[in-house]
Amino acid sequence: MNKYIALFIGLLCLFSLDALAQKERKFIRKGNGLFEGNEYENSEVEYRKALDKKINSYEAGFNLGDALYKQKKYDEALKQYQALTATEKDPKKLGEIYHNIGNTLLMNRKIDESIEAYKESLRNFPNSKETKYNLEYAKKMKQKEEEKKKKQDQNKDQNKNQDKKDQNKDQNKKDQNKDQDKKDQNKKDQDKKDQDKKDQDKKDQDKKDQKDKPENQDKKKGDPEEQQNKISEQDAKRLLEALENDEKKVQEKVQKAKAVAQKAKRSKIKKDW
Repeated sequence: MNKYIALFIGLLCLFSLDALAQKERKFIRKGNGLFEGNEYENSEVEYRKALDKKINSYEAGFNLGDALYKQKKYDEALKQYQALTATEKDPKKLGEIYHNIGNTLLMNRKIDESIEAYKESLRNFPNSKETKYNLEYAKKMKQKEEEKKKKQDQNKDQNKNQDKKDQNKDQNKKDQNKDQDKKDQNKKDQDKKDQDKKDQDKKDQDKKDQKDKPENQDKKKGDPEEQQNKISEQDAKRLLEALENDEKKVQEKVQKAKAVAQKAKRSKIKKDW
């Protein structure tokens, strides 16, 4: 009896596993159909349903990574592919996984890491033409990036040198302007000194000319000529008396002349009568 029960349970388990496998396949097929129709988000949902039925399903896990990649969810896709490498042992499948890892890294501009992924893919599956092509493509991208970086560094150095030249040029110009300003200031100072000297010389000359005018010359005490021109009060009195006497004499002469003239006039009048 116990044997029949054990056999029944075993058959039931097999039936259940087969049913789960069928449901897994159903979700994978549906996901594949959506993927081919470019409905990547809906295909992602179906692949996740398939993994719920069979967590270690290589096909569901691999296709889920592809669906995430198509949606440009590169970080999630990378994690999905890397998770498959932890359990997968088949070289061909490992070659496919690392090929897709290389593609995902390349899209994230991690060129060096993508090159290593492609190399790992070829170690497991050396005959993949697609992987060889992608490896060469990644190498060319790296070369271009290096050339671009080199050119940028050269331009940076040139710009740095040019900036340095410009700075030196500006400094030289500033120094020249500073020297010119100093020269201009010195010239202004000298011109001011010259003008001040001219003004002072003019003032001195004006003072001298003013001093040399006859009416402004100071008379000196004790000048012989001045002494000669001076007369005493006594001499002045005598001179004045002499002038008065001369005037009296003149008056007397005038009176006498008038008297004679009057007498002559009267005599003439009498004779005519």
